[in-house]
Amino acid sequence: MSKKVIGLALGAMLLALSFPAEAQQPGKIPRIGYLLPLSPASESARIELFRQGLRDLGYIEGKNILIEYRYAEGKEDRLPALAGELVQLKVDVLVAQGFTATRSAKQATTTIPIVIVTATDPVESGIVKGLARPGGNITGIARLTRDLAGKRLELLQEVLPGMSPVGVLLDANSKAAAIGLKEYEEVARALKVQLQSLEVRGPNPDLEAAFQAAARGRANTLITITNPVLRRYAKRIAELAIKNRLPSMYEGSYYVEDGGLMSYSADDAENFRRLATFVDKILKGNKPADLPVERPIKFEFVINLKTAKQIGLTIPPNILARADRVIR
Repeated sequence: MSKKVIGLALGAMLLALSFPAEAQQPGKIPRIGYLLPLSPASESARIELFRQGLRDLGYIEGKNILIEYRYAEGKEDRLPALAGELVQLKVDVLVAQGFTATRSAKQATTTIPIVIVTATDPVESGIVKGLARPGGNITGIARLTRDLAGKRLELLQEVLPGMSPVGVLLDANSKAAAIGLKEYEEVARALKVQLQSLEVRGPNPDLEAAFQAAARGRANTLITITNPVLRRYAKRIAELAIKNRLPSMYEGSYYVEDGGLMSYSADDAENFRRLATFVDKILKGNKPADLPVERPIKFEFVINLKTAKQIGLTIPPNILARADRVIR
């Protein structure tokens, strides 16, 4: 066989081998946009839970998945612009944390899949058509924090029988907080409990004035309707509640870890890990419209006994026995 024929044969073989090599080229790395209401420091724990959920599914950030983070730093009016930035980047999935971030993401795109985690009922607030079949481009987890309003008031009643009025601390600029107040009012009427609205306004709430108003109104307990603004001030709220000797109930365990008395809420660790399963399903071709919005699987009742001692309150043994976690 001549050198020319051998050369042609080798060339043909190399050409044939090049096609499978091209077919085996890895595809583009999926890019996730993550829209968050607070600062990197404030959101670090929840972000790590999300990353852990991704790792459990085989995704390693920076290797086979990329995440673009956008932080509103507690300024909710920044969220629409930040959502727009992520849409301009053409992310494959947009994750939105909290009601305002969810609403901003919904307004920013009708085509990019959106995965949400929100305390506000997404059906009642118009985010999705239904939990079982959300429709559109949105799915995720409804923490249904406000659905637990009755349980929180009942626990307060057991710890402090005859309590009334109950001070309700909320950010008056937050639409989600306004929805939450209505839900507490409905439950309070059924339980024959009087509420006192204690309004503050972000981004720099006058918490001292709110507690002074609580004292004038003779509130003897406190509930805080959480939102990104008040979550930034969790430690200060707990300090003021202790200073004013107010037994306090919260919508997230992070308040209790910062010195609040009690919380009853969905287990955030479970919820933020589960966000990754929605991202995974969408990257594998599932449509958000066909993925039911899920409710919390686990709930957590947390008590801070150190705080109880500071305000001179004895927690009944039967209440302590029902706590999932006790901080001593």
